Amino acid sequence: MSEVRAVLWDMDGTIVDTEPYWIDAERQLVEQFGGTWTEEDGLKLVGNALPKSAEYLQAHGVKMEVREIIDWLTHRVSAHVAVEVPWRPGARELLAELYQAGVPCAMVTMSEGPLARIIAAALPNGTFEFLVTGEQVTKGKPDPEPYNTAFELLSEAHDEITKATVVAIEDSVPGVASAVASGVVTVSVPHHVPVPAGDTWSTWDTLDGKTIADLDELVRSRAGLVASE
Repeated sequence: MSEVRAVLWDMDGTIVDTEPYWIDAERQLVEQFGGTWTEEDGLKLVGNALPKSAEYLQAHGVKMEVREIIDWLTHRVSAHVAVEVPWRPGARELLAELYQAGVPCAMVTMSEGPLARIIAAALPNGTFEFLVTGEQVTKGKPDPEPYNTAFELLSEAHDEITKATVVAIEDSVPGVASAVASGVVTVSVPHHVPVPAGDTWSTWDTLDGKTIADLDELVRSRAGLVASE
């Protein structure tokens, strides 16, 4: 039996490379109100909860309510994804191996349900047991609520799952902070924005070529670290 008993997946930047879609949509929206938007502005929002990103856009001149901004951005990103899903290397292969091995997976994303469901539907049926999306939580990443919510749902469906046997895969600083604060084993796979190395999470350069054996090693390493404290 695998050491890892469940895997929690971030979506944007981890499963799919949608960050360019988000940045382009943000630029279009800001320019509609006569402002300017750079890639650097967009990268500052990577991994953040959408309400926080919407407030940042308001500060850059977007005269719309937070809810309107979220809906506008989500609609445009979803339109891009509906045409082509920009998969990240190794993500689908690892998801498929986990499914075949009977290791439950869930998505934990700050994107909202409409976009998350498009991505989930592009994968084989049953890849994810459930989705935790931005509108389902009161506090988004970097708060631990999204990952705590996912763990609670896992615990209701599966016996003998502990946070020490659940791995979260993230690509951003807010996402890593959320996962680590929840207490699950965490691995960072940075993409558009660097994530500093830390003692409480691991770092991989890519998911390409990664297998359940690599996830098992993360769980064993976490157990060894706790035992030595």
